[in-house]
Parts: sequence; C-alpha cells; structure tokens
Amino acid sequence: MSDRAVVLVSGGMDSATAVYEAIDRGYEPYFLHTSYGQNTATRELECAQALAEDVDAADFLHVETEHLAAIGASSLTDEGVAVEDADLDSDEVPSSYVPFRNANLLAMAVSYAEANDCSAVFIGAHSEDFSGYPDCRPAFFEAFQGVVDAGTKPETEIEIVAPFVDWSKTDIAERGLELGVPYEHTWSCYRDEEPACGTCDACALRLQAFQNLGERDPIEYAQRPSYADR
Repeated sequence: MSDRAVVLVSGGMDSATAVYEAIDRGYEPYFLHTSYGQNTATRELECAQALAEDVDAADFLHVETEHLAAIGASSLTDEGVAVEDADLDSDEVPSSYVPFRNANLLAMAVSYAEANDCSAVFIGAHSEDFSGYPDCRPAFFEAFQGVVDAGTKPETEIEIVAPFVDWSKTDIAERGLELGVPYEHTWSCYRDEEPACGTCDACALRLQAFQNLGERDPIEYAQRPSYADR
C-alpha cells in the first residue's frame, strides 16, 4: 500500500499541482477542501470535486470554516474590502490576505491526517505567495512542523510538505503541464466565478505563468492582459 497524504485542495492551480506532485511521489491523496466565505467559494468547490474525480482520491473532506469570514479583514471574505487590481511589483501584504488562514487550514489537515494514518500534509504555497503572505513563508512551515511534532501522539509522524515553497508560479505551471494536471478544472480568480476577471492578483500571476511558458490557460477570462516577463 502506498503512503497516504492529506492535500489541502483549494480548487486553484497550485494545490492541483500539489495533488499530482504527491501522487508522483507515491502518496495516496486525501483531499481537504475548505469554504470560508470567499467570493468564489462555489466555483472552487466544484473544481476541487472535479479534481478528486480525476485522480480517484481516497477521500474528500469538505469543511465550512465560517469563522474566517466572520473575522473578516480580507477582500476575499469581507464585502466592505475591495479586491484590488494586480500589482505584481508590490511587496506589501495584499488586501486578499486572510489573517493566519494557513495555520487554521494546516491544523485541520493535521487532525485529518492523524485520524487517517497519513504520513504527510501537502500545501501548494510558493515563493510569490510568501513575498506577500506571511503565512506562506518557509519559516512558518518550519515552525508549524514543530507544532505538529509536539502536539500529536508519540507514534504519529506527519511531515508538512510545501514542495513549491522556493518555486515561482511559472515553475509550478511547468511542472503541472509535465505531470498532466487538468488545469481546466482549477480556478484562481479572487473576484468572479465565471468568467475569471483576468486583472486581480491571482489571475495576473496565473496568466503570467502560462504566458511565460507560451501556453494558453484553458479557463475563460473576461480579459487576458499580457503579464509575461520574458
């Protein structure tokens, strides 16, 4: 029997690639998807479910984490905070940051992993995330690993795996195309469920990655500005 891994599957391209990376490394994937009041929650859930069918996931756990929406302070969950247009050169924490979200998600994933004898938890965070999101930094995952080691049963061994933490979005897209990730079953837009806006941070990074590789992103966009950097 292959090792088991929980994969945090948002419905986006990074986590979809993390699923295929986990499978390529010999893990049987257990999907954990959360809806936390984000603008595109319905579309993200549909994409995560489609991906689970694509890979015949061992299990699919959908959890409502409404407390993150109740807390607010993010353009993803708070109607009073506008989703900003992309600024790919900014080093500021963007309005889309959901306060300490990854700690909440990883905590649930570790619970799920321990309950199902999984030996790893995969998360698709990458270098262009941690330039703006503090809970995507390598130091955060290293610290969380210590929490997992201290807070689980003595016989439990669960590794937090962020395989793309030093990669760019373009690197991830290139790896995903190599692995055959069905990117048509993923959604990244922060604003809209159909079509994607093409101008928010998430759309811009995604479009830039495909444009850098000379590939066409298979999802529909209201507009496709050029973001290619080479």
